[in-house]
Amino acid sequence: MTSTPTDTQPPVAAALRGLPRVVDLLAARAEEHDRDATFPYQGVEAVHEIGLLTLTVGQQYGGPGAGLAEVVEVLAELGRGDASVALLAANTLLHHAEQARTGGWPNPVYRRLLTESRRGPALVAAVDATADPLIARPGPWGSPGPKAQGGWRLSGRLTGCPGVEALAWLAVRIRTAEPEPRTGTFLIRAESPGLEVDPVGDQLGLRAATCHELRFTEVAVPAELVTGLRRDDVESATTTAWRDLALAAVQIGVGRAARDWLVGFLSRRTPGGTGEPLGALPRYQAALGELEGALIGAEELVAGLAGRIDAGDEAAVARTGPAHLLVCRAVVDAVRAAVELTGSAGLSRRQPLERQLRDALSGPVHGRPPQAVLETAGRAALDRG
Repeated sequence: MTSTPTDTQPPVAAALRGLPRVVDLLAARAEEHDRDATFPYQGVEAVHEIGLLTLTVGQQYGGPGAGLAEVVEVLAELGRGDASVALLAANTLLHHAEQARTGGWPNPVYRRLLTESRRGPALVAAVDATADPLIARPGPWGSPGPKAQGGWRLSGRLTGCPGVEALAWLAVRIRTAEPEPRTGTFLIRAESPGLEVDPVGDQLGLRAATCHELRFTEVAVPAELVTGLRRDDVESATTTAWRDLALAAVQIGVGRAARDWLVGFLSRRTPGGTGEPLGALPRYQAALGELEGALIGAEELVAGLAGRIDAGDEAAVARTGPAHLLVCRAVVDAVRAAVELTGSAGLSRRQPLERQLRDALSGPVHGRPPQAVLETAGRAALDRG
């Protein structure tokens, strides 16, 4: 947490007031970080300084306790500046929100995270590694001898983890290597002995998120830092719903940025002999209107479901998977249409539109697999008859 808001200004409103300046800063540096695939330290620091990385810290911990509706609003704006920074912020915001709902972290450990958050950006990656070759075996933790405590040893690798070179903590869902496997969340310090970053990530889009590989060699995790161990492999529906909509909001930000660039292009570009910009021609107005309509639909879908979830509507929780899929498809189609409308100008590396297309194409891989989402929705429809 950062600066203390005034008595007359709610904490969330105080943070949102500085959002436009941060979005401009992110947009100014996005091309550089994308080109070189370098981590956006300055951008993450700017997001932290106005209190956005701790926006979802629960009120019981002294935080603002922002709801999902406010989170998706913030992430859509951050995504308009730099979708990579928005993705990193989303992971941290989601984890603070889950802690506020469930209290999964041991209180002293979470207080340590909050202390780190006051000193600077303390990024948390909440990752599902149940499909990765990452093995958790029971074993003594600590020094050999009678004082050794029960715990776990982790070996293997974790692929595509956003922000690995600047994380404070990882909260990783892992399936244990026991005769009867269980699934739980392992809380791991990023500088733990035996944990190594392998900088192999070289993505098409969202390149500043530096989604490298983490290699675990007998990484020790004490038993008290493992939460929710159980034999069923079912994540909380509310946790899944928050993630679905948060990631959809990041993609909406990408679509908004592409829309903004296209509006500027159509307003400035004047073909020879016409005397009018492209934006004055009905054909281009209609094409822009089609793109605008798709983004409005995506924005209203996410905002509507987020508000319903904040109000406790369980039916809305069940709809976020298809909503995320629809939003991602709408944004990809919108940005692709902008590229087709502008031709070589839109594909120029000197313009942001080609980066926004790559970000739009890369975003869905951080969500649930489309096949699983569609199968779930199909089964639910059949059950309803």
